[in-house]
Amino acid sequence: MNMLQSLFLKHRTWLLVAVVAAVFGWPVEAEQQADPPRWLLGKAYHIPSEFTNQESGYFSIIEGKNGRLYIGTAKYGVNAYLVEFNPVNGVMQMVVDVHRAIMSMLRGFGAQAKIHTRNNVGQLTGKIYFGSKQGYPEKGEKLTDYPGGYVLTYDPKTGKTENLGMPLKQAGVISVTPDEERGLCYISTCDDGRPIEKSHFMILDLKTKKYRDLGDTGISYAFIVVDHQGRAYHPVRNGKIARYDPKSDKLDILDITVDGQPPPLALTKDGTEKGAGHGAVLNWDWSPDRKTLWCVEMSTNQLFSFDLAATSAKIPGKTHGPLMASVKATDCRAMCVDNKGKVWMALSHSVSGIGPRAHLVSYTPGAKAPRDHGPIGVANPDYITLKDEKGKPRPWHHTLRKEKDGTYTPWQPLGIAAGADGSVNVLTLAPFTLFRFAPEQLK
Repeated sequence: MNMLQSLFLKHRTWLLVAVVAAVFGWPVEAEQQADPPRWLLGKAYHIPSEFTNQESGYFSIIEGKNGRLYIGTAKYGVNAYLVEFNPVNGVMQMVVDVHRAIMSMLRGFGAQAKIHTRNNVGQLTGKIYFGSKQGYPEKGEKLTDYPGGYVLTYDPKTGKTENLGMPLKQAGVISVTPDEERGLCYISTCDDGRPIEKSHFMILDLKTKKYRDLGDTGISYAFIVVDHQGRAYHPVRNGKIARYDPKSDKLDILDITVDGQPPPLALTKDGTEKGAGHGAVLNWDWSPDRKTLWCVEMSTNQLFSFDLAATSAKIPGKTHGPLMASVKATDCRAMCVDNKGKVWMALSHSVSGIGPRAHLVSYTPGAKAPRDHGPIGVANPDYITLKDEKGKPRPWHHTLRKEKDGTYTPWQPLGIAAGADGSVNVLTLAPFTLFRFAPEQLK
């Protein structure tokens, strides 16, 4: 049994929230309806429905070095695709067919149903790194029907896709972070297990194409970052962090602090977790100098940072105030850091009598608190037709709502990517939509 498995095998009581909540919205406490909002109107682009069957994708979005966006889609029981968006002409095209890349014809639960990874860019090559994962078993299907996910790259310069193989049998791929300078790539796997996810922290040697397993971390939706010294970080169940140093080939399991105290974890009387076992370290991104790790946890309405340059035995962290000071609870699953170090978050909160409402929020390091840029609205409502020719609502178009003043607004953001030109791009579900906000809107 490896070192991570032996450390965390006893923590087997965490009930992970069903993935279907990612489609239909996280329940949050309703806030009192305020005055009519001042909308932050983004130009909307519909990801073509042929690449999805439930109008869904996740946080799989990144800007390439060419200024184009690369978005992963989910087509349950069928296939997954990487879509390229050109902001100059507004054109979307499919650039990677996962099944074609891995030469598979499997359908049902055996299909590569999602690209769910936070896409990343190779700093030397400009390649887009991503992975595939399983969908959900239907009646009569077994978990063993899924062979396992793959790690892939797409090179925008040549248009070629490379299949880097399957890290772990019968496990999907939820995170892919390259370190091309050192010839390595870090992967986190997922099995969608209940009540506790099996999530293996793995290393790929980009030269030999061989994988190495550092162990099971017991956490879902993991993100991996690499710091200024080349050390890779992976969240671990119970609010800890695994840090791997390729120079010494050493893996450490580190405690963290938040404002000088142990991380906030909901525990029962016997010391086991009551609810989410990840504490403050869930959705990650790192600063341009790779010395600061920024984090949001889905439902705490709080922004955290951790000092990766610290020399103490524990990684010190601190809070930076609520994401939205005017509300009691938020659902935040989309967070990124731009090339100037500014943190961007797309989130939702519940408005009494209306339901969830999506906002764009930012934080400039050193500021007193995050800034709410306003609720997201659609600048071009004709970008999609919500009803068919018979006047019936189209399926999987239910999270785009018409407000009393006629503004259309989404309520389930899941992905976000900041552009080098100062633009910010947000993915929302059902219909699967890309919202683009120009730099001048965000000053």
